[in-house]
Amino acid sequence: MAKLIDIVVPDLGDFEDVEVIELLVSAGDVVDREDGLITLETDKAAMDVPAPDSGVVEELTVSNGDKVSTGTVIGKLRISVSDTVVIAPALVHEPSGDTTVLATPAGKPKKSAGVQTLVVPDLGDFEDVEVIEVHIANGDEVNIEDPIVTLETDKAAMDVPAVAAGRIESVLVRMGDKVSAGASLAIIDAVAADETPAADVEEAAAPPPAPPVEQAPPPVQQQAAPAPGSLPSIDEAGFSRAHAGPSVRKLARELGVNLVDVKGSGPKNRVLHDDVKAFVKAILTGQAGAPGVAALPETPKVDFAKFGEIETQPLTRVQKISGPRLQASWINLPHVTQHDLADITALESRRQELKGPAKERGISLTPLAFIIKAVVATLQEFPRANSSLSNDGSSLVYKKYIHIGFAADTDQGLMVPVIRDADKKDVYELAEELGSLSRAARDGKLKVDQLQGATFTISSLGGIGGTAFTPIVNAPEVAILGVSRSSMQPVWNGSKFQPRLMLPLSLSYDHRVIDGAAAVRFTTFLGQQLSDVDALLQADS
Repeated sequence: MAKLIDIVVPDLGDFEDVEVIELLVSAGDVVDREDGLITLETDKAAMDVPAPDSGVVEELTVSNGDKVSTGTVIGKLRISVSDTVVIAPALVHEPSGDTTVLATPAGKPKKSAGVQTLVVPDLGDFEDVEVIEVHIANGDEVNIEDPIVTLETDKAAMDVPAVAAGRIESVLVRMGDKVSAGASLAIIDAVAADETPAADVEEAAAPPPAPPVEQAPPPVQQQAAPAPGSLPSIDEAGFSRAHAGPSVRKLARELGVNLVDVKGSGPKNRVLHDDVKAFVKAILTGQAGAPGVAALPETPKVDFAKFGEIETQPLTRVQKISGPRLQASWINLPHVTQHDLADITALESRRQELKGPAKERGISLTPLAFIIKAVVATLQEFPRANSSLSNDGSSLVYKKYIHIGFAADTDQGLMVPVIRDADKKDVYELAEELGSLSRAARDGKLKVDQLQGATFTISSLGGIGGTAFTPIVNAPEVAILGVSRSSMQPVWNGSKFQPRLMLPLSLSYDHRVIDGAAAVRFTTFLGQQLSDVDALLQADS
């Protein structure tokens, strides 16, 4: 059976109003899943919007120069589907004011496999119902009864549960959208389910019994005061007045969260799932946002115009993105910086000899290429510096690959392109890729995958100056190397001072993963690698 689905722009992260620079297909073209349809360009990269499934392009509704954001519908695609699943909303009674809603059972999912379209069921007399929360994202695995979206009418809020398990291929709605019966919500790659026995079907068809009326717990004569950092007791009266959907209320009750204390981030300050989870995390970790927990002090707000003439210039898009991430890394990671010096006298002499032949091959042989080569050898010797903490902080994730990020200074701000599989490249290949990625960064033509996956970062300021600095670790990495300008210094060789070209190294690291002794061993080994240029070049052969 053929079905028309919307083609929507996938998650673009922090980017909005991204320009369409190229149309790769036209109406009537046959495309496969993941084929590029249009090309978008941000300040950081150019990227293709892929087809959500195989089919025929019915129409494209955008043109070159148009601006699009996450969730923008850019056309329609005609696909073949094995089935269309209508997901029935589980309407529940929500004790908020005098609102009363009927409960309807969710139907048994049809046995199916393959791509299916999840649509809005019959909403009675309601049309253009607002989507106030989206519980799924592209790539999510969902089970039967998992909430897909939350809708809100002027009478009730309702969660729309999934009745098919599988992987979400494409989310077709976002918060604030208006939907009616039959509107597409998502595309799911469903998992085939076994037939439900007849007895189960009859049981599922019967309306569920009315939920028992909750009774207040018996009074407790003596109740111990909650320990510092524990969750507050639930205020039932306030809980009923909180602006939240049924699934959020259920989650809050399961976690023992008093919704009155949770600040909502949804439309009209509605409390979302993420708000409840963030509230619990804040209490457990002692961070800001929990009752009784001190927040970070704010910086003074000053009217600078009172003291003289001023000019305000907006931050670039790159600065707006990188700033909060750097701040989060600085606050959450216990930073320590180890400073050291490396003798690169022999390395610089050999580099000067090799510059000419390299230039004939169109390669600019910079010191950074040799530094990356030495860092790779050091990471192989100290794999902990190439690891990351697990999400729960209870283990280390050791990576069997080495992708090196390097800080590139551009007009838009600091960017960090990534050289993948740096351990498999020689000095010349590293230098060539350094040049091409640096040019792409300055021209704003880096692709998304060229900015992701780094396991270790190098920030080289040697071309500008400085003697040392404290770079901020690019989480979830656990270390970053800062390189300053080399200088001739007198070095004692045991009998006399000799002029040697010394390179300042600054290794910042996450003290939860790397201790001081390991850090100084790292920089010492790195210095030895940089001083033995023959070993670096022999490693290429």
